[in-house]
Amino acid sequence: MALLKASARVASALTFRSSSSPPSALLPEKPHWWKSGLSVYQIWPASFKDSNGDGIGDIPGIISKLDYLQELGVDIIWLSPMYDSPQVDMGYDISDYENIYPKYGTLQDMDNLIKGIHDRGMRIILDLVINHTSDKHKWFEESMKSKDNPKSSWYIWKDPKLGKHGTREPPNNWGSMFGGSAWKYCQSRDQYYLHLFAPEQPDLNWENKTTRKAIYDTALHFWLKKGVDGFRVDTANLYSKRSYDDGPITPRFAPFGAPAEFVVNGPRMHEFYQEIRRDVLDKYNDPMMVGELGGTDFADILKYVSSDRRELSMVFDFSVCTLGGALRLPPHEVHSYKLPELKTALKLTQDLVANTKAWSTVFMENHDNPRSVSRHATNDPAYHDRACKLLALMIGTLSGTLFLYQGQEIGMTNIPETWSPEDLRDVSAIEYWHDMNRRFPRDKELLKKAWKGIVAVSRDNARTPVQWSSDANAGFTDEKSKPWMRINDNYKAINVAKQLDDPHSIRSFWRRVLEVRKKFESVVVKGHYEVHDYDNEQTFTFSKTQTDREGRAAYVVLNFSDKEAELESPRALREKEFELYLSNVYKPGAKLGAWEARLYLERCGLGEGWILLQEDDDEEATKETSR
Repeated sequence: MALLKASARVASALTFRSSSSPPSALLPEKPHWWKSGLSVYQIWPASFKDSNGDGIGDIPGIISKLDYLQELGVDIIWLSPMYDSPQVDMGYDISDYENIYPKYGTLQDMDNLIKGIHDRGMRIILDLVINHTSDKHKWFEESMKSKDNPKSSWYIWKDPKLGKHGTREPPNNWGSMFGGSAWKYCQSRDQYYLHLFAPEQPDLNWENKTTRKAIYDTALHFWLKKGVDGFRVDTANLYSKRSYDDGPITPRFAPFGAPAEFVVNGPRMHEFYQEIRRDVLDKYNDPMMVGELGGTDFADILKYVSSDRRELSMVFDFSVCTLGGALRLPPHEVHSYKLPELKTALKLTQDLVANTKAWSTVFMENHDNPRSVSRHATNDPAYHDRACKLLALMIGTLSGTLFLYQGQEIGMTNIPETWSPEDLRDVSAIEYWHDMNRRFPRDKELLKKAWKGIVAVSRDNARTPVQWSSDANAGFTDEKSKPWMRINDNYKAINVAKQLDDPHSIRSFWRRVLEVRKKFESVVVKGHYEVHDYDNEQTFTFSKTQTDREGRAAYVVLNFSDKEAELESPRALREKEFELYLSNVYKPGAKLGAWEARLYLERCGLGEGWILLQEDDDEEATKETSR
């Protein structure tokens, strides 16, 4: 890594006095292992690494890259669903919780993966998908047989409603998250079953205690006994349904009704999680439980994560993901947003960490969201690397547990507009495209807009295979194989091999960011967060102040544009001597360059400081200089 000591001129220009004391520190008497500067790396099995040439990523492929992940500096691996499944929704339709999808490997492979991760000093969490199962699960196959079957009430069944003309209709007007009705008729029972997602994903009936016990045994105990360290909980707030009234017609669900007010954060959710903690988790070593908690405000989130309630460890807040209407509006209505909106969106997670009994997460990518550089920064290749590093420095210096998605560390991008609908693999994107063509077959402009929306925000953006090299098939699978999904066309320019030994690369910058989180955890991970330029639409400036009596501080400034910006000194900090510690450009000047990012640390014996050199090939400039 090419390093350079910060210039005295820049350091001396940033001397401030603390204007107020931050809130008192918030640490439990016995800190949880997951409540620290740890980072989590999410793996999407189908797209990570293929070991056997069938074009599909697998568990042995993951094992082959564990040294790579350890060297990157991540602490926890989150493995997306690897369970046996018909793969209607990429494994989120589970047919057997205690077995592995054959194309991914075997139970022995999973044992080897768990051991390999633990042997390297890392941990592993799995996806916990317990709102629904596959319709091929043996439980559902029994439940659908008849109304008097022993498992007849293990899923949510309702009688048909009589239509105006005596026709059979679903129990209510709810739409599914993936399009169409949320109800499917079953002839053998003369009833409809609820599926908030695909028809092949029937919702489990959590009101049935016997069902809950079976879920705990097969989905939690089985894997905790094998040594996994926790779970990312899928659709974590949908298990308790409030009622089954008709929902309002919204753009997202039209012509069906939106079910959210009847299914999100229902009356027994907290009871269920306290039962899970008491009956399952307390028997193991403090498992990490990360809840996917969409559609939930600050007050309700606190109910899930406050330590005295003993429910979830932390949750994902989707305020950033929904900017510009994403996830809330159909893709063709999603739009750009202004920088102050991003600052506001990030505030909720930071406020959670400031709360005395809560913890949170910070992320910008996962399997359900587009690539962050494409969605939240720029598609201009001239600034691609800088923008990726800027986003890395931003989220890497925010409070909470950091989640990094595969390929994010090398700056993978969204799919290009030149692709066609035939290249899509995501069930929700495919259904949306077909629905738009059914409803507006002659509206070419609207269909063009719909395609642009898919390219901007669809889940397929995150699911293209990891770009390991510039070899055929990006090194994801062998050259004679056909990958299960098309590889992004830019793999020769953006790949791991090209960045691995390059001190100026995005990946090298990520390594430094992860080091910063560990080295200065009390400041950047647990420090008091304050934004200093909320209304500025070009720059994002925030400080982190250590909450112990020493009160050390960090200061981050980001230029979210391709224009120069003034380097403003936060008025809230005075008479503190700062030194430039990390930057995404060489020789930072008096102004911020295009997509420039800087991290300043208070000079108080913090140790060696360094600035990543990105663009200068001068031999002297690439020498490492320690303070």
